[in-house]
Amino acid sequence: MWEWTATTRANATPEQVLHALTHPEEIRRWAPVDFDLDELEGRRLAAGARGRVTGKVAGVSVGFEVEVHAADEARLELSADGPVGFDVRYDLLDGDGAAELRARVSMRRNGGLTGRLVANATAALLSAGALDSAAGRIARVAESQPRALAA
Repeated sequence: MWEWTATTRANATPEQVLHALTHPEEIRRWAPVDFDLDELEGRRLAAGARGRVTGKVAGVSVGFEVEVHAADEARLELSADGPVGFDVRYDLLDGDGAAELRARVSMRRNGGLTGRLVANATAALLSAGALDSAAGRIARVAESQPRALAA
């Protein structure tokens, strides 16, 4: 299993950051990989929601079943299973008018040639700083949200 972490601060409330993390139209603004949302229970990522996304990694079309374990002002936690598995957690801390975002992505290989290809390409992308870049974009998207925002 591989793991990557990133931390950033946003001149935003945890609610604004949560909005950026849980609404598909906002996720498209910061995600390091283009994706299609094939299905989602509800209009946003919420605790207990399930969905399916597809995208391309290293030129290979891949699909993932997504399950959201927690989505509140303290954190977003989800897992995604496909050719590789991801456990993703974003912790949100409120401090002095700025939210701190701590991101952690763990990846496990699920087997097969496609799994190895996707795992290696994803590991290279994340090791090259894709999570740090995404965290910065999440902060900018959150900062663009209205201050009085319901998640």
